[in-house]
Amino acid sequence: MSLAIEAEGLTRRFGRQEVLRGVDLRVAAGSVFALLGPNGAGKSTTINILTTLVRPDGGRALVAGHDVVREADAVRARISLTGQAAAVDEVLTGRENLVMLARLSGLGARAARARSADLLDRFDLAEAADRRVATYSGGMRRRLDLALSLVVPTDVVFLDEPTTGLDTRSRQELWRIIREVSDAGATVFLTTQYLEEADQLASRIAVLDDGRVAAEGTSEELKARVGGEVVELRGPDDELLAERPTDGTVHGLRAAVDELDRLEASAATDARVVLRRPSLDDVFLSITGGAAPAATAEPSDRDLVTTKG
Repeated sequence: MSLAIEAEGLTRRFGRQEVLRGVDLRVAAGSVFALLGPNGAGKSTTINILTTLVRPDGGRALVAGHDVVREADAVRARISLTGQAAAVDEVLTGRENLVMLARLSGLGARAARARSADLLDRFDLAEAADRRVATYSGGMRRRLDLALSLVVPTDVVFLDEPTTGLDTRSRQELWRIIREVSDAGATVFLTTQYLEEADQLASRIAVLDDGRVAAEGTSEELKARVGGEVVELRGPDDELLAERPTDGTVHGLRAAVDELDRLEASAATDARVVLRRPSLDDVFLSITGGAAPAATAEPSDRDLVTTKG
């Protein structure tokens, strides 16, 4: 298996706060890899190390075959990064943003205009191409930000919580674009707090908790760790009243249903029993213990100087 990203024993401390405690990652070339975790788990710090914005205190990482510390320039030439904060100039139009970055990336004037037009069409921004970015919606700005990351084709695309703050429609549009980027052959490494996003997009998922990789695998492999189906007790308005996991056996299912049946009788409601498969939410809660967002968040790319390419 050809690896686009390989990290071993990454550690990083900010003052007295130990953010990463030995992170190991292996990401296959051409895949979509999702890094999940609660706030403060170390997701942004991991992506900032892999994109050469932050030096690790310990361990090593290779991206596109190059060491992120000793060969930082070679890594930067082969990656693009879309951070949590949109790196777009609101005074310029969408087209001007793209043409400017294309020229800075070494394209000639004609090639820069052609590349910009292609990306505007691809990201459904052609009609708004000559409007100032200050007039764009959040979803449009995010699509332009991702388009800027692809002005020059790269081997690895890093997306740090790319759909945070977007509505459902904008999020699904961005998912479509991410799939297209992956289908074109690029490796996509994304961090997200949306479990559905990882389930929809990623071929492999790692769960980061307290600075360590607590679990890794495909979505189905991670769900299998939780056990069998989950039996839910739902009220007349479909509200969840209680739920019990099962071990997948007939005996376990009967025990769960009997327990919920007693709850239904005591609640004297028109409740009903529903059987569902484990979700990534169940995996996340099982692995992290339902950890709430950390009081002290890790430094994000908002605190760092970011570049495209």
